[in-house]
Amino acid sequence: MGKMMTDDMALLQEYAQRNSEEAFAALVSQHVNLVYSVALRQVHCPHLAEEITQVVFIILARKAKSLHAKTILSGWLCRTARYACADAIKIQRRRQYREQEAFMQSTLNESESEAWTQIAPLLDTALANLGETDHNAIVLRFFEGKSMKEVGAALGASEEAAKKRVNRAVEKLQKIFLKRGINSTTDAITGAISINAIQTAPAALIKTTTAVALAKGATASLSTSTLIKGALKIMAWTKMKTAIVVSVAVVLAGTTTTLVIQHQHQPKPPVASGQTEFPRASWTFAGYADPQSAVLSTLWTIKQADGQKIADSFTPELQQKFQQMFAKQMQAEGKSFIEIL
Repeated sequence: MGKMMTDDMALLQEYAQRNSEEAFAALVSQHVNLVYSVALRQVHCPHLAEEITQVVFIILARKAKSLHAKTILSGWLCRTARYACADAIKIQRRRQYREQEAFMQSTLNESESEAWTQIAPLLDTALANLGETDHNAIVLRFFEGKSMKEVGAALGASEEAAKKRVNRAVEKLQKIFLKRGINSTTDAITGAISINAIQTAPAALIKTTTAVALAKGATASLSTSTLIKGALKIMAWTKMKTAIVVSVAVVLAGTTTTLVIQHQHQPKPPVASGQTEFPRASWTFAGYADPQSAVLSTLWTIKQADGQKIADSFTPELQQKFQQMFAKQMQAEGKSFIEIL
């Protein structure tokens, strides 16, 4: 692992184990521009971007003990910033004061490329559509300016493998942008991101963010507390969706039956011999006496988006596996399995 990534986790462990304010302040100072930039691209409001930055580091302080030693902190911070932004934007819509995209255009430097002007409003959504490893590769290479050797070390791969990983990830971004009507070359995309992705956060933000994060949000404003709760909820559901996909794969691996899922208002194509039809309107909790029932139950719980119902739909064996999976987090946060969900 590269020196910078090793230093990140060493500092985080120093804070988690010894409550070192100096170590946490160093992390904030090192990554505040990254988090602030992700937030600013999405909410287009410097004041709200500052608040989201504080939210992200408060969550980091709360979860410091439960993060895995191999976590790539910069990637984790980017994802957490997106969760906080998603909740902030939802609140903005409800209050009908969401900023217009024109604001983003007005704040762009006149010398910025046309590619960046087009890419900026879509960049973080596009990154969210990448797998975690591809996402981390982009962040390390173009947000943090790491060499391919450093990227490979962080990802546990060779320099050549890292280069291929980064190139494939950029090609995926290019395809995503193309679907949104942006026809840019990979060189234009990487150049625009490298030059413009990180904006300098206000100098005072480091101090205020460190202070409120070390208090783990106890001194945060009502609006900040609301964002923290919303971001944590999105994080938990995102983690749970991943677990659901794993459980579906486990179930499907145990049966050769082909599943056909129909939307309620769509015409029904013929169901081939040997296939099982699962109309969306009929999804319900069907227990887990057989593979088909287990899959139907899982589909139903995805639609419900309810942690308790999700847990209830797992077989005892899967519940035990997930209990083991989240054991460290349960112990660190003092919460039950259902509360974690």
